[in-house]
Amino acid sequence: MRIRSIRLTIAAGTIAGVCLLGALPAVAQGQAYRAPRTADGKPNLNGIWEALNTANWDLRPHAAAQGPVLSLGAQFSIPPGIGVIEGDEIPYLPAAAAKQKENFAKRLTEDPEVKCYLPGVPRATYMPYPFQIVQSAKTIMFVYEFAGGVRTVYMDSNSKAPADSWMGWSNGHWEGETLVVDVTSLNDQTWFDRAGNHHSDQLHVVERYTARSADTLNYEATIEDPKTFSRPWKISMPLYRHVEKNAQLLEYKCPEFAEEVLYGPLRKKPSGGK
Repeated sequence: MRIRSIRLTIAAGTIAGVCLLGALPAVAQGQAYRAPRTADGKPNLNGIWEALNTANWDLRPHAAAQGPVLSLGAQFSIPPGIGVIEGDEIPYLPAAAAKQKENFAKRLTEDPEVKCYLPGVPRATYMPYPFQIVQSAKTIMFVYEFAGGVRTVYMDSNSKAPADSWMGWSNGHWEGETLVVDVTSLNDQTWFDRAGNHHSDQLHVVERYTARSADTLNYEATIEDPKTFSRPWKISMPLYRHVEKNAQLLEYKCPEFAEEVLYGPLRKKPSGGK
């Protein structure tokens, strides 16, 4: 009888707790995080951030795979990933799907990352290198460790780019807690990842950066390109703040590492065996 009484007491307490939780206002239960403010009252996103996923290998869900050089064994093998695409698949048009397979077959020489080209948007966000957000009222700077890449988000205008470029042209605005960046004028030379996923010069990316805690951001990018995809599609992932002592971007100028890939075929060959 005593055991039964204890059980009834525990059950009654559990039910009371659930009822009390249910009586709390919905806002109190699921209240969104509100970031600290800058001097102009906007969410403060300043800091050094990095994605911790395998999207740079392949945006899609993928298994672990052998690396490009068999003699290196597990070094440079492809780590598995759950993917970052809403719905898991990229909605390629038929010709673009065939081009992706061709890119994958030639990835060891054709991936722009191999050549140390600027990675473009959104790839710069989830490469395995940190980047820094430097925020002011009129402009927000994104500074990337890979190849020393930089882009400016213009917050006080809807200006247009004079020409297409690797990192495109970024205009931004705030929607409550979210920084929204509209990226246009991207050239067709960048890839989304090492798997050969690609786009045309009609690429249009809308990014959304939202603080979800003191040291994490939620990143979303909606991707549209009518020459390559049958419909817009979206990726999302958390970004993590570097909080270690003396966190900073370090110099990673990689053109010298890519000289053989870029210029080796142009090397002048000696004539006449001399």
